[in-house]
Amino acid sequence: MVAQVEPFHAVAIGRLAYALAEAGQDVIHMEYGQPSTGAPAAAIAAAHKVLDSDPGGYWESTALMERIARHYGEAYGVAVESEQVLLTCGASPAFVLALSSLFEPGARVALARPGYVAYRNTLRALYIEPVEVPCGPAERYQITAAALDALDPVPQGVIVASPANPTGTIIAPGELAAIAAVCARKGIRVVSDEIYHGLCYTEAAQSILQHSADALVVNSFSKYYSMAGWRLGWLLVPPELVATARARMTNLFLTPSVLAQHAGLVAFDCREELEGHVRAYARNRELLLAALPRLGLGRIAPPDGAFYIYADVGDLTNDSLSLCRQLLRETGVAAAPGIDFDPVDGNRFIRFSFAVSTPLVEQAIERMVPWFAARR
Repeated sequence: MVAQVEPFHAVAIGRLAYALAEAGQDVIHMEYGQPSTGAPAAAIAAAHKVLDSDPGGYWESTALMERIARHYGEAYGVAVESEQVLLTCGASPAFVLALSSLFEPGARVALARPGYVAYRNTLRALYIEPVEVPCGPAERYQITAAALDALDPVPQGVIVASPANPTGTIIAPGELAAIAAVCARKGIRVVSDEIYHGLCYTEAAQSILQHSADALVVNSFSKYYSMAGWRLGWLLVPPELVATARARMTNLFLTPSVLAQHAGLVAFDCREELEGHVRAYARNRELLLAALPRLGLGRIAPPDGAFYIYADVGDLTNDSLSLCRQLLRETGVAAAPGIDFDPVDGNRFIRFSFAVSTPLVEQAIERMVPWFAARR
């Protein structure tokens, strides 16, 4: 039996975008959720030194695990032991470890729709049933405690994401506490995607660990730390799951890159440079929000964090993938189709990433205003 895993359509848009760029078209990449900036300068300098002195090998940085554990005390007031931190090759393996450590094939795990495409597909690849909960403007595109409490039969788990992809919405502290309370009462295990923490514009996002000690947390150096290509992340597990998750990590993935670990340890404390990126994203967000009325895209998810605009284009099309292809070919602006994030209603949504430079955001707006106007 082979698991049914659907394609990631934004990747197809990205391949087309790079092909058009190679053919000479000026392309603005707003399809991928990745920073256009590189790793902090000090982290790159540390990596250069390691290249000259370390032959590399299978290794886990105890210093990095300790620094990550200390981060939870500093940022959230939560006590975490370094042994609870598993270093991974990005957030994607961390999800595999979390889900396979908690659930058996046939288990049911709830998640918001719209939501990150790999949640659904990773669950299916592990023969776990995704239970997608439709979330619209009334719920701010986030799963709620009431919706989770109403599920019958009760799922074995739930994935929460705050800030979320593709919407950028943040779960309010009271609601996050209520979700944790429902899960504690009903025996639902929580996996929390916190890779966009640090990228917040309206309020700071809380960690699920502030409300649930037995939750699992996925995080990464790809977003706030601007190190997507370094493939470094972590999974934080409660003490009783450390041995189970570590056995999976060492068998499936061994260890992350030695070079990435050395650079990540330095990047953790490059806050001044990283906060400069956040200020740039905030400026890009303001520019896009101001431009949306001229684009005719007034129905959006509130982008509290991350670096996305999730916009309803249902008055223009019932095929967001075709719209993204046309937009790319005719303007050079690449966007992600909503069908990646919502297999039911995503045909009328598209997602823009504003993690590119501010001049590129301004150029994208200039190109898109007449293009969208011509379609109205």
